[in-house]
Amino acid sequence: MSALLFEVRNHIAYLTLNRPEVHNSLNPEMIMRLVDAWERINADDDIRVVIITGAGDKSFSAGADLGRLIPLFTKARQPEDEWDRRLVSDRDRADHALLRGYDVFKPIIAAVNGFCIAGGFELMQATDLRIAAEHASFGLQEVKWAIIPGGGSLVRLPRQMPYCRAMEILLTGNRIDAQEAYRLGLINYVVPASEVMAKAEELATTIAANGPIAVRAIKEGVIRASGRPLDDGFHIENEVAKPVMKSEDAHEGPRAFLEKRKPVYKGK
Repeated sequence: MSALLFEVRNHIAYLTLNRPEVHNSLNPEMIMRLVDAWERINADDDIRVVIITGAGDKSFSAGADLGRLIPLFTKARQPEDEWDRRLVSDRDRADHALLRGYDVFKPIIAAVNGFCIAGGFELMQATDLRIAAEHASFGLQEVKWAIIPGGGSLVRLPRQMPYCRAMEILLTGNRIDAQEAYRLGLINYVVPASEVMAKAEELATTIAANGPIAVRAIKEGVIRASGRPLDDGFHIENEVAKPVMKSEDAHEGPRAFLEKRKPVYKGK
């Protein structure tokens, strides 16, 4: 079986981290398949929103496969297959797996069904909406093993929750449970395990029914304006709004409202 499952239904791309026997840990194959998946998602106009989850009911992802991935990076293990070779030949592109240095302007929803730690937590931080099972837990334990969470957490986590709590997670390596993550604003919903995907699909279906050009522009504007001075942010906002207002969909939306019918968006 592939380490990453990819399926598209009703304008929604489903990505499933598919190594449940090792808590969906990230090996070279999964990393490079994620790189390929994000590029496909960006290129395919039929895809309007993404749901990413982990196979099984125990883990979203436990992070890096310490037996396969880290030894490859430290050169303790030599490349053995095409995935290893791709990873070591283009480390910068491999960062794209965690959306580090590579933007996807289509909304991404994380359906977290268990452990979400280390690189798995870093991947979740790159998503836009997050649903967690009641038994889910979150943490960055790299510091316990004398390494750092260098997949985006040093930059993203203090921007997504109160600074002192982010630093506690980063410096202690301790985990927090789903309710605490919700209280800190790190996730949107905590639901029973059996309802995680249903809630993710509810949100994805709602987003996919909206104007796709507008949806992409909203995410692009938020990402590009993040951390900028207000005047720079307003300039970016105007820049991303112009093509939206010129689109066919921008005419269809108000027309459908006046005609009291459901709009038919074509992404044009």
